Amino acid sequence: MTKKYSQIKKKKKITPRTDYFLLNGIDYIDYKDPESLRKFLNKQGRIVPRIRTQLTAKNQRKLSQAIKRARQMALLPYTRIDQNE
Repeated sequence: MTKKYSQIKKKKKITPRTDYFLLNGIDYIDYKDPESLRKFLNKQGRIVPRIRTQLTAKNQRKLSQAIKRARQMALLPYTRIDQNE
């Protein structure tokens, strides 16, 4: 009696989130502070996904909204251009 693959339940490893904003007591993610927002952008200027940032879903949504507002105000670039090419 073998179980089908769909019947086998895999246990997910739940890791505690180390939310940067909760640890530092930041309630409002300010779009006018580009230095703190740059921590959550990769080399190409894209927003880093929630799996890598370890943020809660609520704070990840606030972060992405703040980054988009900062881009609109020209505080952050939309993309990074490599100077070596």
